[in-house]
Amino acid sequence: MRKSIVAGALLGALAIQPAVAQISGDTVKLGVLTDMSSLYADINGPGAVAAVQMAIEDFAGTVAGKKIEIVQADVQNKADVAATIAGRWYDTEGVDAIFGAAASSSSIATSRVAGDKKKVFFAPDPASSDITGRLCNAYTIHWVYDTIALANGTGSAVVKAGGKDWFFLTADYAFGHALERDVSAVVTANGGKVLGGVRHPLNTSDFSSFMLQAQASKAQIIGLANAGGDTINSIKQAAEFGILKGGQKLAGLLVFITDIHSLGLEMTQGLQLTEAFYWDRNDASREFAKRFAARMKGKMPTSIQAGFYTAAKRYLEAVKTIGTDDADKIMAHLKSTPADEPIFGKAVIRADGRKVHDMYLFEVKKPSESKGPYDYYKLIATIPGDQAFRPMDKGDCPLVKK
Repeated sequence: MRKSIVAGALLGALAIQPAVAQISGDTVKLGVLTDMSSLYADINGPGAVAAVQMAIEDFAGTVAGKKIEIVQADVQNKADVAATIAGRWYDTEGVDAIFGAAASSSSIATSRVAGDKKKVFFAPDPASSDITGRLCNAYTIHWVYDTIALANGTGSAVVKAGGKDWFFLTADYAFGHALERDVSAVVTANGGKVLGGVRHPLNTSDFSSFMLQAQASKAQIIGLANAGGDTINSIKQAAEFGILKGGQKLAGLLVFITDIHSLGLEMTQGLQLTEAFYWDRNDASREFAKRFAARMKGKMPTSIQAGFYTAAKRYLEAVKTIGTDDADKIMAHLKSTPADEPIFGKAVIRADGRKVHDMYLFEVKKPSESKGPYDYYKLIATIPGDQAFRPMDKGDCPLVKK
């Protein structure tokens, strides 16, 4: 009986002890897998790593009583490289969540690994709407934007402004194909017509033959279904070929502030673009941008880099709140808890993994309107999240009940 009393007392004492955080490996480990050296490095790359480090600093390097660690790797925009690194990180290096993974092709590969391993993957970089459509899984969150939002923003605005006839200059891989498809649907739905298109290899330096085909199409609008260095080169060579002087217009379907900075306002003034973030939109975005610029030699953050910061911060907040890094519990918490992020605003994460928040249609300022470096955008319209992104039941995601 004495043993029973002692055992009961011990059980009672244990019952009133505070819950111990359930953290695998006694460390919360974040992996940043992005383009560190190629055509997208300026829009994510080292800035993405810096953004995640900033989120870790917000927690003073610990969460739920455990140390936070970060690892990084260059995905090279290659699906096989992405799958290999993601598998190793999840299986043997104790990475709890991956943030990345640059191109849509390499991001889709990472998402598949995350789904197979039942590990968390945040996708701030890629654009393809298939990530939360037919290729969705329960462990991937598409964080910043997608090709549907770009189509409903820039594509729709250009058509409604009279740009009815389109020719596409498209990056020949998953992202470009999805963007051309989704913008084409918006163009035709609004009474426009797609006259044709041409696809170019990723990271192309010579667009001369593609520009000649676009010019010969006599389309009012040349839709640039590419990004980063490819968009920059497209716009430069369009100017060299006299595309704009000939009466045709460019529609930059995925343009970042780093692209505008590289090209200059003289060349980009009047260009309309769709973004989820602009550094000078509110006090919170300005504060974040100031911190970011201090460690990035004065560069302002892109929407993707802001996405890395907010995704990492939201993940760490979830770990702190529920006291575990268990992937299923983290995903259930994130999908059931709406947020009001100072930088991106009110947001929900749907069952298909799509994070939904407002998007913004901006126009690039004239040189005379700019007060200095990175003062480049003026707001044209706010697009509510439920209008910017595809309805959940329209994406063929197997997680969504019909």
